[in-house]
Amino acid sequence: MADAEQTAAPEASVVSGSNSTAAVQEADFASAEGQDVRGGQEHLDMLLDIRLPVTVSLGKTDIPLRRLLQLQPGSILSLEKRIGEPVDLIVQGVPFATGDIVVVEDCYGVRIREILNAAAGLSGGVVKSS
Repeated sequence: MADAEQTAAPEASVVSGSNSTAAVQEADFASAEGQDVRGGQEHLDMLLDIRLPVTVSLGKTDIPLRRLLQLQPGSILSLEKRIGEPVDLIVQGVPFATGDIVVVEDCYGVRIREILNAAAGLSGGVVKSS
């Protein structure tokens, strides 16, 4: 690979002094060989299979550090959301949708109420928690 980089770099020589000049040659790059790299359905299908982390936020609260350090098993931390309010679905730190907590078999799930970004193009349904 080092040889390819050396042959691809343009050659230049600089003469120092009061009348500095530089001789520059045009770079001669080898042709790239291989498959056509333009997009197609198979490339899109590959991207659609990428797994993204989805976080469901039941609510949040602010507490002093002193109270945080006092928490122990059995402690209760109240959140600002009320029962029946929609939860937030967050994909890689970005709010994506809102939904309601449901039970799917023996797991929690979220029934999508609203997609926050209509450009996302995903339809509603139930997202099962893991």
